[in-house]
Amino acid sequence: MSAGSKTTSGPNGRWRPGASRPALLARAALLADLRSYFAGAGVLEVETPLACSGADPALDTLSAIYHGPLFPDGRELYLQTSPEFAMKRLLAAGSGPIYQVCKAFRDGEAGRLHNPEFSILEWYRPGFDVPQLIDEVATLVRLALAAPVLPAERRSYAAVFREHLDIDVLEDSEATLRELALSQGIQGCEEMALGRDGWLDLLLSHLIQPELGRHGLCFVTDYPASQAALARLNPDGRTAARFELFLQGVELANGYLELLDLEEQVIRFEAENNRRRSQGRPGVPIDLSFLGALQHGLPECAGVALGLDRLLMLRLGVDDIDQVLSFSLQRC
Repeated sequence: MSAGSKTTSGPNGRWRPGASRPALLARAALLADLRSYFAGAGVLEVETPLACSGADPALDTLSAIYHGPLFPDGRELYLQTSPEFAMKRLLAAGSGPIYQVCKAFRDGEAGRLHNPEFSILEWYRPGFDVPQLIDEVATLVRLALAAPVLPAERRSYAAVFREHLDIDVLEDSEATLRELALSQGIQGCEEMALGRDGWLDLLLSHLIQPELGRHGLCFVTDYPASQAALARLNPDGRTAARFELFLQGVELANGYLELLDLEEQVIRFEAENNRRRSQGRPGVPIDLSFLGALQHGLPECAGVALGLDRLLMLRLGVDDIDQVLSFSLQRC
């Protein structure tokens, strides 16, 4: 073997794709099924930039620097964590119902169910409320999995915590949540300083999520208001019109009734940036063009993002995201 070919193959065969040819064919078929559904439903496919001047402060982003015409001194661009802000600008401009298949990026996420670059399906339905959108998500997932009679249930966030851990998610203190995590032996949590929502997330992901959707689609609804920076609040003012979908313990989708109030959105973004700074992390610039769209007026709508790589994993019955990606982080 020549030195050149040895370098190409690498010592561990890292040059090879993680996804087999059948997995590549299944991805193509999945995308065709989804596009066929939306074409029949009259939802327009759109494309928006992957790199933007603002970011969602609730998530950890990847960034790059552009140098050239318009910005000779350079401009930092953030790789989107989802296409949400740009798609809402289209909605405000009168696009009508829209969807997008694209890449999204998140820093610090790699593992069996995570890759820092992943594929997402996001769509928005003007005039829909959360129950209507949940119905459509269920229809689409059944189509994608070729499981037309897959059962679905809806349970509130408070109900799943009460059932599995006997916790009141709106009343129990941060100290109570931390003590429960410690008592359950969650690895490494002794040193964690998470805040109340952080402890709820930890308990959900480690102790509850593995049991969700064991026998069908499980839609968890009405998240605490503090966990829904872009969603409308419910009439109780303590919970939000937000849901997540779980199947076989895997989180697949996150959706909500979209917040339309510009002033409230600015307050929430500022609160998220303050939270980041309190944790010793820098704040991120807010997407001013998105705020301009809110000021112009966003139609009443509901939207959802669905992880396509995880959906494909379930379609193929595999347990590692590397098996459905051409080249995951470990192969780059």
